[in-house]
Amino acid sequence: MKVYKLINKVFQYLGMEIKRFPNIQVRRRMSLLKHFDINLVLDIGANKGQYGSDLLKFGYSGKIISFEPLSTAYKDLSNTSMKTNNRWISHNIAIGNEDGEIEINVANNSFSSSILPMLEKHIENAPGSDYIGKETVTINKLDTLIPGFLTTIDRIFMKIDTQGYEKNVLEGIKNNIDKIIGIELEMSLTKLYESNFLFQDVIDYMQSNGFTLYGIEEEFTAPKTGQLLQANGIFFRNEYNTNY
Repeated sequence: MKVYKLINKVFQYLGMEIKRFPNIQVRRRMSLLKHFDINLVLDIGANKGQYGSDLLKFGYSGKIISFEPLSTAYKDLSNTSMKTNNRWISHNIAIGNEDGEIEINVANNSFSSSILPMLEKHIENAPGSDYIGKETVTINKLDTLIPGFLTTIDRIFMKIDTQGYEKNVLEGIKNNIDKIIGIELEMSLTKLYESNFLFQDVIDYMQSNGFTLYGIEEEFTAPKTGQLLQANGIFFRNEYNTNY
């Protein structure tokens, strides 16, 4: 047994638990959710539930609705979310700008999987991210789904991690985007997937929909050159952003 697990078992016997101290990104996220009184997080592209787990582990007390299309990743996500007494609900579907079925490319590392074809620059800088198969999945627009869960008291923060498919997700919520307070999404500084949204495209789209950039976080860097390939952009709707 690892020393960490042994020590944690001792603390659990005493009614206590050791928790990993959150990194700066998680600490910032917790501050944002608290500052804007967020009580519902939409986790688009949840993979195995890493994002939601960190939120709940470090104090988020609201609800999470996660969406993950890949069956293998969803199995882990579902097992994790079911332990939270309905605070965390997961769905085995992709989110985009259509309703029906679609093929998703399955990456060797699962979290690089995308509906879009992957370009060589991504594979060069992330060995082991190449595609190894395809899976047919259900896809829905958030505009189709939102009436089924939205209440008048929900203050929504939406995280989009869809490997280049961000524009499609946003187009699928155009009728309800005014109900979203904050959005976190990946912004590529160079083409990594075929026809993916680039950094300036994201800025322009979000501004045209009433959001202003609130923060940027490093996400994916070329190991040999140090070039920043992807960053996470965090946006909040103008009327809620007192610094705008």
